[in-house]
Amino acid sequence: MPTEKFRRQLRQESEQWWKDGFIDAALYEKLAQRYQFDRLEQDASHRFIAILMGLGAILLGLGAITFVAANWTAWPRSTRVALLLACFVGVNAAGFYLWRRPATERLGHGLLLCGALLLGANMGLMSQMFNQNGELYELLLIWGLGVAAMAFSLRLTSLGVLSLILVGQGYWSGWITGSTWREFGFTDLIVQHLPIVLAVVFVPLAYWCRSRILFGLTATIWAVAIVFNLKPFSGWSSSLPSAGWMAAIAFVLPPALLWSYYDFRKPAPNRPHPSAFTLLARGLAIVFLAVCFYCFSFKFLWDSPTWMQDPTRIWNWTPLIDAVLFSIIAGLGWIQMRPRWSQWRSQIRSINSVTIAIMLLATALMLIAYHSIDLVGAIGFNVLLFGLSIALVRDGLALGDRQTFWGGMVLLVLGITTRMLEYNTGLLLKSIVFILCGIGVIAAGLWFERSTKSTARSLHSAQENLS
Repeated sequence: MPTEKFRRQLRQESEQWWKDGFIDAALYEKLAQRYQFDRLEQDASHRFIAILMGLGAILLGLGAITFVAANWTAWPRSTRVALLLACFVGVNAAGFYLWRRPATERLGHGLLLCGALLLGANMGLMSQMFNQNGELYELLLIWGLGVAAMAFSLRLTSLGVLSLILVGQGYWSGWITGSTWREFGFTDLIVQHLPIVLAVVFVPLAYWCRSRILFGLTATIWAVAIVFNLKPFSGWSSSLPSAGWMAAIAFVLPPALLWSYYDFRKPAPNRPHPSAFTLLARGLAIVFLAVCFYCFSFKFLWDSPTWMQDPTRIWNWTPLIDAVLFSIIAGLGWIQMRPRWSQWRSQIRSINSVTIAIMLLATALMLIAYHSIDLVGAIGFNVLLFGLSIALVRDGLALGDRQTFWGGMVLLVLGITTRMLEYNTGLLLKSIVFILCGIGVIAAGLWFERSTKSTARSLHSAQENLS
């Protein structure tokens, strides 16, 4: 069903068309029946009632919270436990009931989100009442997994995103805690093997919810967790070869797996096409490479890598389990990559599987030999950075894709301006470079828009000639 705003505009315009004689009454009736003009006022009334009920529920909730806070210490523990469980069950039951009704679906959705938040509050208060001491990251991780179970049962993307945020925040808090890497508790294992948890729990959840947002957020957190768990910079102050290998695995494995990811589902109605998740994964691989190339293009990183040494980042062998597992999956993906994906529009695309493989191989070699190449590493990553940006600009022009074109332009201008600010150059040269970059961006944008319009006109003319 189209949005209510569109339906209101269509009703207004169709009434004007009817008055002006462009359409007759029969056509207007067909439009009214198809887009349900008669339900617009009824939907507005239901929404107004839902807003009033929501405001009233908020005030009632605040009053109840104030009353409970005033008598919390005076009540016995059994009463407090029963109150917390009743509140949690009641809010979720009401939310589920209202969510299943089309008229109150949004209100029910909000109550379900409130119930997910109440889950964390109940867990915190229960642990406090029963004197169960623990770290904040443990609460966040268990809370996030509980919300993920709710998202599976209700098939709601919003709950899945909330659970990912909670798990991600819990992972970051646990990663900073040094004791996490020396313990073998349930939550400590989640932090140490978060990539596996994401692949087992949240990737199927993204498919179950049919959400590209959930899949993209899961893939992003997975790539970050791979890098942080391997701690690639913890040994860069020494000349140990293992430090380079860890850096190579950490920064090559995520884009390699994301680029080789393939959705083997068959097309089906009412869900994203199998290529949707595949193209999203490849786009994230390009973004990861762009960020990696930009960060490693700074000269000071290769002059004195000891600045990244942190005594709290003690290397641990457990993340190697994740690295080996996902390396096998990535290798199988590259081996079994079908020709239609490895040669996908290879006639016009500069960024294809061969280009990505060359970039990944160059990245791995430079990171492995970081202690012997010095300035060559910065030059090499600058070459990769500008090569990737030029390839994106070229593909954007060839395909008429604004997102790809402007992504390459932003990356190209960012690389040029960063190098000018990093090195000790005169102000006159910097001003000339900035002016040339500005002129180049304007000219390239105008050229792109003109070429896109001319291509669209040519296609329209060809379609008219065929018809």
